[in-house]
This record gives sequence, structure tokens and C-alpha cells, in this order.
Amino acid sequence: MAGISLSKARVMIRKALEKGREAGMKPLSAVVLDAGGHVIAFERSDGAAPGRFAIAQGKAYGCVMLGMAGKAQMARAEAQAYFMAAVNGVYGGQVVPVPGGVLVRDKKGAILGAVGVTGDTSDNDAIAALAGIEAAGLVGEA
Repeated sequence: MAGISLSKARVMIRKALEKGREAGMKPLSAVVLDAGGHVIAFERSDGAAPGRFAIAQGKAYGCVMLGMAGKAQMARAEAQAYFMAAVNGVYGGQVVPVPGGVLVRDKKGAILGAVGVTGDTSDNDAIAALAGIEAAGLVGEA
């Protein structure tokens, strides 16, 4: 597979938002980025704050640009705050290094893009993102 189709991106978003509703999470917002960091699709649940796009995009963008899942980025930020500050400088402040940013891989391990989910706790955001990725038949790395 060369990338994430719009159809698969829509499945990921629909299932991530569904997972959030089923689990009683706060209203979620979800974005899917391609391997170059470009938006394929975005949706915001009813009741989600309008500013959530930038957070979801930042979570996913960091994954793609660094090739690291959100949890790994957070660990790096905690261990080497200066590194993540420099990275954010390089990328114009667009990286949000916390869980909820999930790498999307094909079955062979190649990075196809990332999903960013926001609205609940970062760990719950990651759970919702993984549910969406799995529903699309791809592999998530949180």
C-alpha cells in the first residue's frame, strides 16, 4: 500500500469517534495525516471545542516528522526537554508531544502517516486512535 486513502482515513476517524462515544469519553476530534504530514481528513464530534484541530494535528504531525509515536515523544520531552523545544522550533511550534498521536503503519511496518485524537485524557485519545486504525486494517503505534 502506497499510502492512506480518503476512504481509509474516514474509517479511522469514524471508528475513533465511535470508540470515544462507546467508552463515555468527552467529545473527540480526530485528524489523519499522510506520510508527508498533510491532512487527509478531519472531524470534530458535536460538543468538541473548535480549537481541537490544532491539537490533533500537532499530535499526528510530531509522529510523522519524527517517526515516533506520541508516548515516545512525551518520554523524550521528559528526558530531554531541550531536544523537543528545538524540534518544535524547527517545525514552527506544530509538534504536540503527548499520547493521542499514533503512527499508522502497513503490515510490513512502513509508516503511512499518523492519526491525532484529542478531547479526553491523552491515554484515552490514543485508545480511540488505535481503534480507528485497527478498523481500517492497518497497524497503529501509540
